[in-house]
Amino acid sequence: MSLPQNKKSSQGRKFFRVDVLLLAGALLAGCSEPEAPPPQALPVTVLSVAPRNVPYALEIMAQTEGAKEAEVRARVGGILTQQLYAEGEAVRAGQPLFQIDRAPYEIAHAEARTRADQTAREMARAKKLLEVDGVSRREYDDATSANEMAQAALRQAQLNLSWTTVAAPVSGVSGRAVKSVGNLITVGADSLLTAVYQNNPMWVRFSLSENEIAKLPGGKLTSATITGVELILPDGSTYPHPGKLNFLASSIDTVLGTRQLRAEFPNAEDALLPGQFVRVRLLAGEHQNVYLVPQTAVIQSDQGDLLMLADQNDTIASRPVRLGEWYGKDWIVLSGLEPGDRVIVDNLLKLRPGAPVAPHAPQPPAAPPQAPASGR
Repeated sequence: MSLPQNKKSSQGRKFFRVDVLLLAGALLAGCSEPEAPPPQALPVTVLSVAPRNVPYALEIMAQTEGAKEAEVRARVGGILTQQLYAEGEAVRAGQPLFQIDRAPYEIAHAEARTRADQTAREMARAKKLLEVDGVSRREYDDATSANEMAQAALRQAQLNLSWTTVAAPVSGVSGRAVKSVGNLITVGADSLLTAVYQNNPMWVRFSLSENEIAKLPGGKLTSATITGVELILPDGSTYPHPGKLNFLASSIDTVLGTRQLRAEFPNAEDALLPGQFVRVRLLAGEHQNVYLVPQTAVIQSDQGDLLMLADQNDTIASRPVRLGEWYGKDWIVLSGLEPGDRVIVDNLLKLRPGAPVAPHAPQPPAAPPQAPASGR
């Protein structure tokens, strides 16, 4: 028995609607985006930290100066005829450095000697005449006084002649010559010829502000507070010889608000030169159970100082910390870390909290390439 026509058409439309819906679902499924792959772990260098005791160190800018910086000045005037030393070389005490024209002083010395010999003879003659009442006591006294004055003038002439040779007052390293051969030297403010610097030991001058002094243990600066003095050279290395304080001002400079100090360092190898800008590291006790992290690992933000850590799941976690002062090239972390924490020390700009990382230990520095063996 055949179905009515309208019933067939209705059933056909129903099957057609189902087919369209299935086709649309298939098309939508084919057009959807593929599932994104998980993010790749970023390789990072981590430093596993452990608590330690670190000396309390305060670094201050300083400048070196010779223990003795003696000016070499002319004591008589005249034309400078010779420079008897090489600038910058070591000189010994008493070594001639300059020669001033001797001729005028040799003439003056000869005249003074002649006058002194004459007055000595006149005094001797007056003494014999006094014994026989040939002269009065007053005439003898006048002769004696004239002789004494002539002898004093002779000694002054001898000194002036000797001062024409200008010698080094102390042993040390000679400085640049201020005057040239042929210049007219005058006694007074313009008499400076050069300087001699005694570099062993070397002195280092520096100062501490009141805020820096307040950071010291007990907030006071005394000779007993400072347990050691080290010197940081301009290249960042530590001078191998420790120093000691040899001057501590008893008052605060009212203009600068600082307290002046001076340290002394041995310098037998002449590794230090006067006038160098260096850093002095004052040691005063030690911090107990603190951590050291590289300066480059610290992120300074509006929320404070942060460190990025690799947690147990090898994902990134930020950690707020409280910092102390620098210790060499590291920060001293006073709080915020635990033993065994793995601090990330590189790729900081690429790090995001919660992202995966592939941590690895710091690589040892590469050995310098060896020179090839020379063949025959």
